Amino acid sequence: MRVDKFLWCTRYFKTRNLASESIKKGHVTVNGQVAKPSREVFATDKIVLRKDQINYQMTILDVPSSRVGAKLVDMYRKDTTPDEAFAHLELLKLNKEYYRAKGEGRPTKKDRRDIDEYTTDIDDTNDNE
Repeated sequence: MRVDKFLWCTRYFKTRNLASESIKKGHVTVNGQVAKPSREVFATDKIVLRKDQINYQMTILDVPSSRVGAKLVDMYRKDTTPDEAFAHLELLKLNKEYYRAKGEGRPTKKDRRDIDEYTTDIDDTNDNE
């Protein structure tokens, strides 16, 4: 089975076209080699997939005949992604929480005053040192 079709069948990508695009960008390696979308994959192959700032690592257990349900995906691959990768993603999410929510637009006058007050407080503490 082609690697783009395998990643689509095992629900890593919503469409096969998205899988092909990601592979063409070099985000997928099979057994340590950068893959093309047409690369054939077999059982025991190791795939590393970079998606959403996480390097997913998996070993193919079996090749499905067609797209499988979400509950059946684990029959066809063994996920060996380290837990540190997911912990890193959580840290990135926490880091972004202090930003304005998407779609809130420009800061209001009150927001601007709060920002100015915050920055002047930081400058005052630096001057005292």
